[in-house]
Amino acid sequence: MENLFKKWFLSEKPTGTNVSDLDSSVNPKLSLQRLLRHKLTKRDVLHYSFLGSVMLFVFISNPAPWIFKILFYLCLATLFLLPITSQFFWSALPILTWLALYFTSSHFPAEKRPKITVKVLPAVETILYGDDLSDILAASTNSFFDLLAWLPYGIFHFGAPFVVAAIIFLFGPPTVLRGYAFAFGYLNLIGVIIQNVFPAAPPWYKNMYNLQAAHYGMHGSPGGLSRIDKLFGINLYSSAFANSSVIFGAFPSLHSGCATMEALFFSYCFPKLRPLFIFYLCWLWWSTMYLTHHYFVDLMAGSVLAYVIFQYTKYTHLPIVDTDLFCRWSYSSVSTFDITKNNPLNEDSNDIESVPLTSLENNYELGIRRESSRSSSIFEVPLGSLSSSTSNTSLSEFNDDYRTTSPRLNKYRND
Repeated sequence: MENLFKKWFLSEKPTGTNVSDLDSSVNPKLSLQRLLRHKLTKRDVLHYSFLGSVMLFVFISNPAPWIFKILFYLCLATLFLLPITSQFFWSALPILTWLALYFTSSHFPAEKRPKITVKVLPAVETILYGDDLSDILAASTNSFFDLLAWLPYGIFHFGAPFVVAAIIFLFGPPTVLRGYAFAFGYLNLIGVIIQNVFPAAPPWYKNMYNLQAAHYGMHGSPGGLSRIDKLFGINLYSSAFANSSVIFGAFPSLHSGCATMEALFFSYCFPKLRPLFIFYLCWLWWSTMYLTHHYFVDLMAGSVLAYVIFQYTKYTHLPIVDTDLFCRWSYSSVSTFDITKNNPLNEDSNDIESVPLTSLENNYELGIRRESSRSSSIFEVPLGSLSSSTSNTSLSEFNDDYRTTSPRLNKYRND
C-alpha cells in the first residue's frame, strides 16, 4: 500500500518543494512559536471573536456537568497545540463550533425561544411557485421511489462531507481543504443560528397536524423515511428524527446547503465533472421534497446561503486550481486570488486606456469645453446670425482650400 501511494502520488512531487508536506511533529512549542509569530488581521479578529463567543455561549448553556465541559475544552486545546493535529483542527474550528451549537440547541428553555411558525413557509411556497411542490411530489409513493430518495437524503448526505474532504485533499491543490472546512462549517453554523431564531415547521408537520400551532414539546417525524424503516425492519430514522436537536429547522435546508457546497467545491476542483455534481444536487432536491422534509423555498435558501459563503471563501481562502496537475503533491507552489489586481474598477498602469493624455490634448479638449459651455452675452451676435456666418465662412474657406489643392478641379474649370 505504501509503495502504491508513493507511485501514484509522491512520484508527482517536484524536487525541492514542500508546499504539500504535512507536519508530523508532536512538539507543542512549535505551535506556540507559530502563534506568537502570526500577525492577526481584522478578518482574523472577527473570525475568532465570533467563533469564540459562540463556543462560550455553548459552554454556559449546555446542561452537561461543568467538569465534563472543562475536560472537553481541555482536549480541544490539546488538539490545537499539537502540530500534527493543529494543522487540521484550526481549520475545522467553524465545524466544531457548529456541532457544539447544534447539539446544545435542544436544551434551550422553551419560554425563551421564538414562536414556531407553521403557516409562513407553505404560504410563501404557494405565492412563489403556485402550489406546495412537496405535496405534489409526495402524492404518489412506491418502494422504488422510496429507495431512490433514501440514497441521497439518508445515506449520501451523512457520508458526502468526508468523501469530498478526502478527494479534494488528495487531488486538489494544497490548502484547499482548509477553505472547504471554513465554508462548510460557516454554512452549517449560520444555518443552525437561523433555524433557532426562525423555527419553522416542515411539510411532514402539515401532513400530520394540518396548520395547528406547534410547540417545543413535540417530537420530530422522519416523514417519508418511516417507509424505509418499515421496508428494512429497523427503527433508525424514526428514532433519530424524533429526538433531533433542531426539530423545527426547515428553513434554510442544510441538506440542500451541504449538497450545494459539495457540488461547488467539486466543480471548482474538477470543472469537467460539473454536470455530474449538478445532477446530484437536483437529485437531493427532489428527495427532500418527496420525503416531505423541506419545501422548495427551504432548498433555495440553503443553496443561496451556500453559494454566498463559497464565493467569499473562493476569493479569500482558496488556492487557484491547475487542472493539468494530478494531485496535491504535483504543485510546486500555491497562489491565491488577488482581489485588488483582478478588480476591473482598479486602474492598471499597463492598460493603454489608463495612460494619461498629453498636455496638448488636454489643453485642446479643455479649450473646446470652455468655448461650448460659455454662456451667451447680450453683446454677442444672435445665435442664428452667428451660425449662418460661421457656416458660410467655413464653406468659402473650404472651397478655397479645395481649389488650391486639387489640380484636376482647376483643369476642368479652365477648360
